[in-house]
Amino acid sequence: MASSVTSQNSKRAAVRKALDRHKVYVTAQSFSGGVYSARVLVDGEAYWVDEFRLSQLQGGLSPAELDLTPATDD
Repeated sequence: MASSVTSQNSKRAAVRKALDRHKVYVTAQSFSGGVYSARVLVDGEAYWVDEFRLSQLQGGLSPAELDLTPATDD
């Protein structure tokens, strides 16, 4: 009985973690001069990020935690 309760608790925690994570949408990608950059949309705000920052965002970190500044419209 205790193992089924523990199993349910861990499943609920995983769902909670997934729901709390920010959705990251890649809206544009660029590869120029050996440098990758992506324009991403997170919570309605656009950012230009490199490959490392993109992986951090997809891993659950927020733009504020990464000190990202919103992209300016051209």
